[in-house]
Amino acid sequence: MARLQHFGWFFSRGFGPQAWGREDYRWGYEWHRPELYVQAVQQLEQAGLDLVILEDALSIGSPSTIDLRTRQAYGGPKHDPLLLVPYLLNATRHLGFTPTINPVATPPYLAARQAATLHHLSGGRYGMNVVTDVASSRHFGVPPLDHDHAYDRAAEWLSVVRKLWHSWGEGAYVNDPETHRFADGSKIDAFRHQGEYYDVTGPLNAIPFDDGDPVIVSPGGSPRGIAFAGSNSEVQLALAPLDVSSVAGYRERVIAAAADAGRAASSIKTLFVFKPEIVSSRDEVDRVVAASEDPTDAELHAILLGQSSDLETDLTVLDWDQHIDPDAVFGQHVSRGSIKGLLAGAASFEEFTLRELLRRHARKGRAADRAGWVGTAEDIADYIEEFGEVAGNDGFIFSGDLHPTTVHRFLDRLVPELRRRGLLRTEYGDGNLRANLTEF
Repeated sequence: MARLQHFGWFFSRGFGPQAWGREDYRWGYEWHRPELYVQAVQQLEQAGLDLVILEDALSIGSPSTIDLRTRQAYGGPKHDPLLLVPYLLNATRHLGFTPTINPVATPPYLAARQAATLHHLSGGRYGMNVVTDVASSRHFGVPPLDHDHAYDRAAEWLSVVRKLWHSWGEGAYVNDPETHRFADGSKIDAFRHQGEYYDVTGPLNAIPFDDGDPVIVSPGGSPRGIAFAGSNSEVQLALAPLDVSSVAGYRERVIAAAADAGRAASSIKTLFVFKPEIVSSRDEVDRVVAASEDPTDAELHAILLGQSSDLETDLTVLDWDQHIDPDAVFGQHVSRGSIKGLLAGAASFEEFTLRELLRRHARKGRAADRAGWVGTAEDIADYIEEFGEVAGNDGFIFSGDLHPTTVHRFLDRLVPELRRRGLLRTEYGDGNLRANLTEF
């Protein structure tokens, strides 16, 4: 029998101009209003997904990249996704929402209080996607850190957040009208945390949870990122080549990191980012794949703009026919995972010129041949089923705009096929986001 998997949606553009650059933009939604997102998440809940991860980038870029990042709305503008979440929670009943929260921008006490409030308001459907971006430090008067120290700061931040959540000890919240006792202050911990990065005094001015803490999501495939996830996260948002050995190996590293932290393998789900291109027939698959073999310079330039935005580095000034020296081109603020993503599966930057790397990004493959992600709904379902059966995969996070046309483009044909095979839930349980993630 097929194995149920978990599915989510990565709101990849963030709270910014959805569908910009595509004809879908002409549907006329106002991207800065909630109605667009409400309609989209209601469809995701109808599809049986578990959670939506809301991407964010605090900075619109450095002076040298502002125009690059805003010209085609690749990196900005972006409004605060946390403030969109209440609209989405109010429009749904089961779907969980995990906006990106950055320790650089949000002090532990504020993050803990906001999370506690939204967790209570939503019946336990709120979580946090904890990121360690350091490029935005200049906006907050915080010194930048290197990659590993940024994770050290995030680990301390999250430990303080959790201590605040639990500063109301067992029996502190009484809520007994008969005895006229609302709380027992002797069981509330007014602790003082003095660490390397934070000096925080408790307790939290919010009542405790009775259905588990908010779910923690984290990205990051570096050894330090995986160690962070193993110690702290319920969901690891994974970027990796989608072949069976890579997926199985990545998942094993996450599970090993959890074991090193004294946690059970079942305490964390590894969900791989997946962006299939679903078409109606095998003939259409052949046409799409063939067209990708000979991309135009305009198509390559569009890929270069997107990579430049993701890497917060203007790659458009480089010679396309030269090799990239990553040490010279990228600063410490750039994610190692994002740099690796530019390689498009190549072993090193010495292997291909920039033009050749862009062509690798443009090239598409057939899902039926396990050479890429272009396929019919049946092809993509075969792919997903194989990963569950052979690699023990926990599930996938689809990635795209949070726009109704994008949601339907991904899911209209795929959802019925996944459900027919028993890969996708047909109903939710009675619990919250944590319960949904641990149900199977």
